[in-house]
Amino acid sequence: MSTTMQLPWQQEPVIYHTQHLLSSFHSWTGNFLLDTNGSALEVAQALFEAPFVLVSHGTETDPIFNYGNRKALELWELSWEEFTQMPSRKTAEQVVQAERDRLLEETAIKGFSSYSGIRISSTGKRFFIEDGILWNVIDEQKQHCGQAAVFSKINFLSDLKV
Repeated sequence: MSTTMQLPWQQEPVIYHTQHLLSSFHSWTGNFLLDTNGSALEVAQALFEAPFVLVSHGTETDPIFNYGNRKALELWELSWEEFTQMPSRKTAEQVVQAERDRLLEETAIKGFSSYSGIRISSTGKRFFIEDGILWNVIDEQKQHCGQAAVFSKINFLSDLKV
């Protein structure tokens, strides 16, 4: 018996979530992350393969990532399965947690925020994110279902691991 393994963007819940990510970003910023012409599956694939990093987490007390496109998985050096089980706070070192928490709270109130900051990969590589955008993810009923972030400017700080 053979089972075909679906890529993340081929899974129905991910396709559905992709629509929330894109529509929420447009709703808050007035901009589009990418061309949304095509089927939902084609758009989900395009977002997963996009040339920028895109991540999102849910509404848990300690939010868990529920999406990371290919660039995000490569940056954090994790598989989809590992990434979508990780609390998003683990991407920031302890010394910047207060700033990260402040940014998440500000975004929860305003809808979206611009940000820059230092983050860390799963193997300890430190990098600086520039010109990122963080926004609230909302569903069709305008219910809050998490937050997402997008960025493309990344500068690795050193080859030293923490």
